[in-house]
Amino acid sequence: MDKNLLISFLFIIVPWLITLVINGLLLKFSQTLGIRNKNDVTIRWSNTSKPSLGGISMYVSFLICVFLYLVINVQTNIFSDSHLIGLFIASGLAFVMGLADDAYNTKPLLKFSIQIVCGLIIAMSGSVINLSSHYWLNAFLTVFWVIILMNSLNMLDNMDGITTTVVIFILLSCLCCNLVFNVDSLSYWNYILIGLISSLIGFLRYNAPSAKIFMGDSGSQFLGLIAAFFSIKFLWNFDMSFQVPVWNKFYVVLICFTAPAIDSLSVVINRLKKRQSPMVGGKDHTTHHLVYAGYSERQVWYVFIFISFMASFLGIIMIYLVRNEMNYESLLLTPFFFIAFYFLYRNTQKYKQPDK
Repeated sequence: MDKNLLISFLFIIVPWLITLVINGLLLKFSQTLGIRNKNDVTIRWSNTSKPSLGGISMYVSFLICVFLYLVINVQTNIFSDSHLIGLFIASGLAFVMGLADDAYNTKPLLKFSIQIVCGLIIAMSGSVINLSSHYWLNAFLTVFWVIILMNSLNMLDNMDGITTTVVIFILLSCLCCNLVFNVDSLSYWNYILIGLISSLIGFLRYNAPSAKIFMGDSGSQFLGLIAAFFSIKFLWNFDMSFQVPVWNKFYVVLICFTAPAIDSLSVVINRLKKRQSPMVGGKDHTTHHLVYAGYSERQVWYVFIFISFMASFLGIIMIYLVRNEMNYESLLLTPFFFIAFYFLYRNTQKYKQPDK
């Protein structure tokens, strides 16, 4: 058997098994751990308190992926890569901050400050969005992107299986982009992505409707940081060996992040129209309005599986077209975002939350 194929198989099986075992044990021995605000069901969709500990298995799987690569490739010093060091530190900080929020309901200003620090760590380690010849502008955009994603995926984590599924397809887009176009020849990025995707698929065993466990802020903050980092590396900067217009990069990222972009944009627009804060919890997300329209929670999950699959598929095609100097032809795929936005946003206007 080919060595690379065998290694890939290990990075599929090991994180998947670890996720199943960890969450199984957490469910068995920690029925109340990670449950915050038991009586506070007004801003959360589920009226049943469940452990919010799923982020633990995700973060442990990430550490195992790094450790596994070190064991298999003892001659490779991957920690000489400043990008990996930055990811290692920032993801750990995001996870700990989320874990603290799950346990103690930390103040929004503290969370926001830590998100800024996470973005700064990513930028200072060399992983920046290359849109300009000015480093400080790129660094600012990078920090802004990290903050946006950490909050957007946290907001999207409002119904069983949604955020897990969306991030699986985002990471698949990053993996396929690097495998097909060899954005970064260092193989450990591929293996880490494979391991993370496998871990999230394993987590769906417990998080798909009807969920037995939530990922909590530890999971959503960690995944927001992970999605931000890999999208910077493989989606924003897929043109490291050639140059493409900035607007092409923007549309590639917009398509790949269709689901969280539409949900966050819809919530922000609707809240601002009502002069409400977009930064607090609520039952007015696109997922909730699909339920108000008559969809079951599982059917809502299927809708987001379809949207995320199409977004990933079309994003990869767009990158292929751009790399073959078909910049304007690639724009023919952008209507998907606007069609999906029209469907989901119109639904928020047509079907309102029923009166209690």
